[in-house]
Amino acid sequence: MKYMVTGAIGHLGQHVVKQLSKLTSPDNIRVGIHNPAKASQFKDAGYEIAAIDYHDVAKMTAAFSGIDVVIYIPSITYLVKDRIDEFENSLTAMFKADVHNLVDVSFIADQYNNPFQMAGYYAYLPARLASSGLKYAVVKNSLYADPLVLYLPELIERHNIIYPVGDQAMSFISRQDSAEAIANVAVKPYLRNKGQNYLLTMSKNYTMPELSYIMTNVTGEEIGYDPVTVKRFAEIYAAEGDGNELASMYQATAMGLMDQVTDDFAHITGHQPTDMKEFLIKNY
Repeated sequence: MKYMVTGAIGHLGQHVVKQLSKLTSPDNIRVGIHNPAKASQFKDAGYEIAAIDYHDVAKMTAAFSGIDVVIYIPSITYLVKDRIDEFENSLTAMFKADVHNLVDVSFIADQYNNPFQMAGYYAYLPARLASSGLKYAVVKNSLYADPLVLYLPELIERHNIIYPVGDQAMSFISRQDSAEAIANVAVKPYLRNKGQNYLLTMSKNYTMPELSYIMTNVTGEEIGYDPVTVKRFAEIYAAEGDGNELASMYQATAMGLMDQVTDDFAHITGHQPTDMKEFLIKNY
């Protein structure tokens, strides 16, 4: 079997390639990269490189040629129409290249009433794939735990988590665990040939007081919970370019839409995911 990982240079994509390489020979893996100039790490390791552009069907068709299973990691854009157009172009390219198997990476925020700015894309995916004729699985990630490590110095300085989520909990998964599950789904046809819809989470979700308690224990610094408003949160992070998007995600959390917990990770991999305390201790 020949596997294609799109977006392989991204944070998740690199983990997926690494995990996939534990389950099949690197000779069976083609990495799709939007900017091949950044592909040196894969080229040096002997991986086959393919240039991809989600806006160019011809380029995507060439990249998918000879592939049995596509692992599709979407681009980072906060425009729903653009994300849908990119996916439709990729589907067209898959059909032209005669690819029949897809592992599609999605996100927890796919409910019809979810105010997260990209929820429309994630809600569209399963229905679109159901009518595609492909053999596929949708693998939804909960919130990545990884960015929390980068935010810890800021949280220590603030002495508080400020996410505007009230008393609601959030579900998390690490990128490494996500990638392990995605790779296993890709190489095991029985996990991906019936339109399965998975949600990857840790074994429990976390309220902000619970999360701040763990962070306090891990860092040795007192971190509490003092939420700002959704509007204020968007203003604080506006300079980083994604303030409104993040604020809309936490608005969804405050509605209780980001707290689901499943055992899908254990079902796929045969073991439990890394919990939050263990993850932060290992990575802080």
